[in-house]
Formats: sequence, C-alpha cells, structure tokens
Amino acid sequence: MSKKPSSTDLDRFILPFRVDGSGEFHLRSHKTAEKGGLDKEEGYKLLDALRTRLTDFQDKLYAQDRWAVLVVLQGMDAAGKDSAIKAIFEGVNPQGCEVTPFKAPSTRELSHDFLWRNVLALPERGHIGIFNRSYYEECLVTRVHPELLAKEKIPSKLMTHAIWRERFEDITSFERYLSRQGTIVLKFFLNLSKEEQRKRFLGRLDEPSKNWKFSMDDVTERARWDRYQAVYQDIVRHTSSAVAPWHVVPADHKWFARLVIGATIVRALEGLNLRYPRVDKASLEEFKAVREALEHEGKPVRKPKKQKGKLE
Repeated sequence: MSKKPSSTDLDRFILPFRVDGSGEFHLRSHKTAEKGGLDKEEGYKLLDALRTRLTDFQDKLYAQDRWAVLVVLQGMDAAGKDSAIKAIFEGVNPQGCEVTPFKAPSTRELSHDFLWRNVLALPERGHIGIFNRSYYEECLVTRVHPELLAKEKIPSKLMTHAIWRERFEDITSFERYLSRQGTIVLKFFLNLSKEEQRKRFLGRLDEPSKNWKFSMDDVTERARWDRYQAVYQDIVRHTSSAVAPWHVVPADHKWFARLVIGATIVRALEGLNLRYPRVDKASLEEFKAVREALEHEGKPVRKPKKQKGKLE
C-alpha cells in the first residue's frame, strides 16, 4: 500500500465498522479481534501515513476556521481510549486540538442538565475536540447504576420508564443540531472482549508504571460485563444516524483500533475540502511593500554621489 492511502484504501478500514442506523445492529456480530487482513508492522506504517495527513488537515482546518470536529470515544475500562488519543494525535498542533476526559460529575455539574458539561467543552470552529467518555455515560453508567440517576435532582414526575428513550432522542437531536452548525460528529465504541480486558488488567498489575491505572472499581464493574454490553448495544441502536454514525471498533488489537479511528477521522476531514484561506490582490500588494521594507531593514541608506563640474 502507498504511503498516502487513497479514499478506497481508507474505506476498507471504516465501512465494515460503521453503523448509521439504516439497518439492524447486533453487537455480538462484531468481532473484537479483527485485523483487516494486516499484520502489526503494516498497520503501524499505515497509521504513520495517516498521522501525516491528519497533521496537514488539522492545520488547514485551523486556518480555514469554518468547521469543527468532535471525536467521541466510548468503551469499557482498558479498551485503549487514552493510548489511542496519544498514538493518533501525536504531532498534531495542540493549539487546535483539545482533549476532555469526563469522569464522575461534580456537585455543580449534577445541578445542571446531563448535556451541560459537554456543551461547555465543545470544540470551536477550526478545532478538533476529543471527548474521552461523553454524554453517553448518562445513558450507560446511570442505567447500570440507577442510584446515580437519583443524584441528578430530576423532578420525580419526569423519572419515568421512558427516560432512556427520551435521552436517546435528546442526544440524537443534539448531534443533528451540531452537524447543522458545522461540527462533524465522529463516534467510536472500542469493542473489547472480556478476555482481553482480563489480560490488560493483569498487565496493569504486573507493571509498576501502570499500577496507578488500576482500581478495585474496575473489577467490580467487570462483574457487570453482560449488562454493560446490553446497554451499549441499545445505545448504538438508538443513537446511530447518517450525520452522527457510530463506529464499532475492534479493540483487542490496539494497533488496529487506532488504524480504524485514524482512518475515519482522516476520511471525514478529506470530505471537507479544507484549504488555506486565499489572500486578495490588495493584500498581496501590501505584502510586496512589507517584503521590500523588511529586506532593506537595517541597511545603510546610500546618498547620491555629487557630480563633478557642477556648482553647489
């Protein structure tokens, strides 16, 4: 494969994992260990090429200052969200790229609607915003742990069995609104197997430099694996759309997960026809004058020589 992969090259790492709501979705039909017919070395080479293109596109996105990109990453603990961000966006100018991790909401955040803290972190035009977890936690963790929903101070008359359907509707409308305002919404569910999560947890325990990542809460939540999988399936089914599709990313091999995410982001930016702003003729004339002044800056001014034979 060439160093600069074509759109067709990229699509083979995108389309098999894209869910846009146009058909049935069953999470179990998506393999977690898919590698796209590549080996690890090939994957790293392709990812390196994607990073080069991403850096170029991001620079033009920032300069053009019209579109924004929101990348949403969801997945079970140890699915590889943090490392994917680091690997894919290596070399991207941090001036136009922000990462926001969403953990348990604060007391102040619980006093607002469930989308409030996410709205505050949305990327501005010309920027890429990355949500490490997102508003989808309010249809996930709060559903697995109903006691957390009680802390959100929602009026009791609104706490009905329809709340999850209503939240799905709110999120779908919110993402449609963002797309109409020029924000490209790219959503990724890192689909990890339970066995691979077990191995990664053990790896965190074995390596002192990774001990800080481990928590007993991780093991407690692991016991609810089937419940989380069922809720994730429900989320993808009800919030996939043409303007904000989900990408169910095989996450057992981190290098391939990064390749799928990177290819999807680059493909989306490719479709925006990004370019550096063009300068008008008047500005070009000003540039000529500025160039001349800069080139002669600091040089001694030559006085015209006096001609012999002329009276002074």
